[in-house]
Amino acid sequence: MITEAMLEGAISTLVANGVKKDSITIVRCPGSYEIPLTAQWLLETKRYEGVIALGVVIRGGTPHFDYVCEAVNQGVLELNLRFSTPVAFGVLTTDDVQQALDRVGDKGNKGSEAALALLEMITVRRSLTELS
Repeated sequence: MITEAMLEGAISTLVANGVKKDSITIVRCPGSYEIPLTAQWLLETKRYEGVIALGVVIRGGTPHFDYVCEAVNQGVLELNLRFSTPVAFGVLTTDDVQQALDRVGDKGNKGSEAALALLEMITVRRSLTELS
């Protein structure tokens, strides 16, 4: 439910900003920990100007939360630098379900924000390419 709302927000934002819906590829992976590898596979195809990584990690009673959050964060960072292609970070890391719901509700949608960040980075890249 939460990731679906983020996905809907991301798609709506992309389309509202001129991206054709049929040019958007949606790939699902089993969990947030798997996001960096899934994004890497997409980047390796060299078919995409960018990737939006969407997911949710909700704190539990074990340190598992910290390990997953750090792995996803570091993995996405490394992909940005290694492939020189923007990977927008749209992974919620919250203490509980309500905090996650709040981030996809009336006050804003983190999927939409990640889509905007991706579009801005693509614009930056294009402008720098034109300078060279």
